Amino acid sequence: MSKRKSNVSGMLRRFVGNQLFIPFIAIVILAVVNLVHDPSFFVVTSGLNNAGNPVFSGSLITILDYGSELAILAIGMTLVTAASGGQDISVGATIAVAGSAMLRVLCGGNARPETIQAPIIVAFLVACLVGMLCGAFNGALVAIFKIQPMIATLILFTAGRSIAAWINNNELPIVPDPKFAYFGGFIPGIPIPTTVFIAFACIIIIALVLKFTNLGLYTQSVGINESSSRLNGINPTFIKFLAFVILGLCVAVAALLKVSRLSTINYSVIAKDIEMDAILAVALGGNALSGGKFNIWASILGAYIIQFLTTTLYKFNVSSDALAAYKAVVVIILVVFSAPVVRENISRLSKRFSPAKKEVA
Repeated sequence: MSKRKSNVSGMLRRFVGNQLFIPFIAIVILAVVNLVHDPSFFVVTSGLNNAGNPVFSGSLITILDYGSELAILAIGMTLVTAASGGQDISVGATIAVAGSAMLRVLCGGNARPETIQAPIIVAFLVACLVGMLCGAFNGALVAIFKIQPMIATLILFTAGRSIAAWINNNELPIVPDPKFAYFGGFIPGIPIPTTVFIAFACIIIIALVLKFTNLGLYTQSVGINESSSRLNGINPTFIKFLAFVILGLCVAVAALLKVSRLSTINYSVIAKDIEMDAILAVALGGNALSGGKFNIWASILGAYIIQFLTTTLYKFNVSSDALAAYKAVVVIILVVFSAPVVRENISRLSKRFSPAKKEVA
């Protein structure tokens, strides 16, 4: 009996110490709260959209839909956090810039064109280039000029939305092609949101990159000890720069999804505060915000949990203006629980209550 208790205690300690412990607890708490408050939260229904095509709807579909674009951003934000030990707070503004550039190409400078002026793929590639240039700008400030990431990205955070408005002469272009709306909505005949498939494709790509290249290893090495990684032949400047460029590419994909939902853009509102959600997804995944070792799968899971939390708060009739306050509380809790001192105390407490091993004569 004592041996069985010891095994159970050991398994419990390993589970509590696992990086996915906090995300798992968060899912359980949110699921129980919604199950008690409104069991219909978990109901998925089938119906027709405005175009007469079959679509699935419900809170879970909303979580998958909007959580997918956040998961794409979490991929890039995880790499930036791991490599630089800081976060990019210009993500929302950069989405506005990349989305505005995309609309400029599609509409050709005319706010109300009768037809699109360029193929959608060309407009998307331009958005990718713009997003990567913004990432390169942030990366250069951080990697080359050694500016703290949050301060470096504050420039685009402040000026980005004004730049986005300038690109289209402060007009709000509308894309006339209904096919453009497929990326942020539904493809006819497929009832699952297109964003889910795009996020899945991005996850597969980053999985292949991490598996067949040394990007993950080099990123962790630079984040843990920059001087040591340099002595081992790794270029920390390039790795940090590359992390920000990859985040810029992720931002461009998110911009495609955001803009295609309405086929237009609102410079001051689009992706507002989304950088906070992306950072929170990384933290909720158990990744240290100070950089170093990371688990990108945990960040992706964290992104869907953040959307789970957002959808739950809306179900409780929390206004959009108050969402940031609730999420700030979650950030405080996560930062406290991820602090080394707190984790050491929890580990020490669990050992105190575990059954002591009997000495063998």
